[in-house]
Amino acid sequence: MKLYKLSPSPYVRKVHVMLIETGLIDGVELISGANSPMDPDPELTALNPLGKIPALVRDDGGTLYDSRVICRYLDAKAGAGFYPESRIWEVLTLEATADGMLDAALTMVYEGRFREPEKQSEDWVEAQWLKVARALDALEARWMSHLAGPVDAGQIALGCALGYLDLRHEARGWRNGHPELSAWYARFADRASMQETAPQG
Repeated sequence: MKLYKLSPSPYVRKVHVMLIETGLIDGVELISGANSPMDPDPELTALNPLGKIPALVRDDGGTLYDSRVICRYLDAKAGAGFYPESRIWEVLTLEATADGMLDAALTMVYEGRFREPEKQSEDWVEAQWLKVARALDALEARWMSHLAGPVDAGQIALGCALGYLDLRHEARGWRNGHPELSAWYARFADRASMQETAPQG
């Protein structure tokens, strides 16, 4: 298999963590490239018409994209149980919550990186952060018992999302008011898969 990636994408990191956790990492060629929403890589768009990473080329030549699709495929391929049937809806909802946080956090970055200064909207940026803040509050209030259970795909997604908040929005101080979530993340970030995939910038 081949994984098309770009560091420090948190969606790529999620797939990379899943590869390590499932033991499939040694069977995958990691291919780095240059890609942006304004200038997608032609090689990548040939594999994924949306021009987004990650994209996983399977051994049979087919390509999967969207980190949730890829992670579900890798888990099924390895029989690893990161999407346990007994908790499947909770796992999928947690994964969707984490990815929604990432969507909002990335939109904030893109607003400053790809729009001309005179077209940037602080109100838009703050509206995106409110999505993140509401998700953090919900996680602290309602998800800690799930996070205390066995590691699953939702937890992997959340760990990568919180890591991205540290990387790009550290000044927002997401840990404030979320002591249990902060303590969970400190433990989860110590996993070998998270340490190995920690973004460098």
